[in-house]
Amino acid sequence: MPKIKVNDITMNYDQQGSGEPLILIPYLAADSACYAFQVAEYAKHFTCISVDPRGAGQTDKPVGSYSMELFADDVSGFMTALGVERAHISGLSLGAAVGIWLAAKYPDKVRSLSVHSGWTRTDSYMKTVVGSWQVLARALGNVPDMVINGIFPWCFTPEFYVANAEYMQTLAAFVRSRPEQPVDAFIRQTEAVLAHDVESRLRDINVPTQITIGEDDMISARFATPLNENIQGSELIVFEDCAHAPIYEKVEEFNQKTLEFLQRHSGRALQAGGD
Repeated sequence: MPKIKVNDITMNYDQQGSGEPLILIPYLAADSACYAFQVAEYAKHFTCISVDPRGAGQTDKPVGSYSMELFADDVSGFMTALGVERAHISGLSLGAAVGIWLAAKYPDKVRSLSVHSGWTRTDSYMKTVVGSWQVLARALGNVPDMVINGIFPWCFTPEFYVANAEYMQTLAAFVRSRPEQPVDAFIRQTEAVLAHDVESRLRDINVPTQITIGEDDMISARFATPLNENIQGSELIVFEDCAHAPIYEKVEEFNQKTLEFLQRHSGRALQAGGD
């Protein structure tokens, strides 16, 4: 996959499809391949540009402090380096937090914003959960094993997890097949999660925004209403019987509802609406 120099790092990315640019920002510990089920549909209508964020995949993993704002600066710099003036921005969890920062800080670069399983500020409950992931990653010395054993149970409802054993094994194999994130890079990414607080910037966002959440998401569900109330004109979609990862729990429904939003806010749709 191609790489490009951005600020102080070299970023790896994947590009598929044609149409208006859609930048997909991965979640914690993941690389650009994590949206494979979505890109298969999105790329029929958009140029899908999936990035490896700082600290993950084949992008550089420098030492130092990471933050959501820094990740957003990286995506902004990536767009400039690639010659993309404006794009649809989409992300889940960490990727959603980065997208929020990007839309607040660089509004002219964002055509629409898709916030999936996002949150406004890391509270004490979330700090305890993420802290346990740090402990497990250090104890195991292996990030893929930590993701499968420590993060998966938060991403799927118990009912889904138990009823879809073969599918869960496939997802676990997928995690193990990707470039392995070093433990120290994972810790730096989680420190950005722990420090995240974008509450004061939500009202700066003035682009079309879709917020989605799993009804049973113990990590993010309580933040959906504050996001919806503070991002002007945003719309909220709740996926029933889903936890933190509707992108894997209800692939078809997730793709249909999110693609409908993206198409509705594409230049082609807006131009047709003005005719």
